[in-house]
Amino acid sequence: MSGWNLPALIDHTVLRPDATKVEVLRLCEEAKANGFMVIFVPPCYIDEAVAAVAGTGICVGIPIGFPLGGHSTKTKVAEAIEAVQRGATVLDMVLNISRLKSADHDYVRTDIAEVVKATVDVEHKVILETCYLTHQEKRTACHLIVEAGADYVKTSTGFGAAGATVEDVRLLKETVAGRVKVKASGGIRDWKTTLAMLEAGADRIGTSAGIKIIQEWRAAIHQQA
Repeated sequence: MSGWNLPALIDHTVLRPDATKVEVLRLCEEAKANGFMVIFVPPCYIDEAVAAVAGTGICVGIPIGFPLGGHSTKTKVAEAIEAVQRGATVLDMVLNISRLKSADHDYVRTDIAEVVKATVDVEHKVILETCYLTHQEKRTACHLIVEAGADYVKTSTGFGAAGATVEDVRLLKETVAGRVKVKASGGIRDWKTTLAMLEAGADRIGTSAGIKIIQEWRAAIHQQA
């Protein structure tokens, strides 16, 4: 575990509806101080976040169709275009869960692909909200995401009935078979859980507890030394 550059694997996040501008700016400072390479902030604070991390190499991420995924494709595309124009370089969009569960696979694929095509040269992750899906629906979603040209499948928004599980990370990792990467997110609040997700195959971790996780990780390394 000492061989990991853990801060670079964490998307340091504040997306609570009651998060203040002060908290967003604190998140930016925490990213600079601890080596986080990606931050996620509410769209209304993109300008402040981009300005706060300018020149550092830290990427600003914005959620799209968040947190329910039921926005029209046109709305998701508009959100994505505006975010990129204002400086975002990472977009995490929520899959249209209702359309997936209705077996409208062409709709789901197109919904993702239109966002990807409208915002080239940025990173795209697609959130499944796995707690609402059957195993087969998760597999189907993975295939549609790959076909749509996104870069990652992601477990959860953190606002659903449950978050990431080791079982789901393994399932997604097996299904995508290296064609895209896997981000575990939702309910990851300590180093023990983070380690379990990474060992299950997660390529990135989304969490609002990044500082606590890094502190526990460093303490664990110190104990091993």
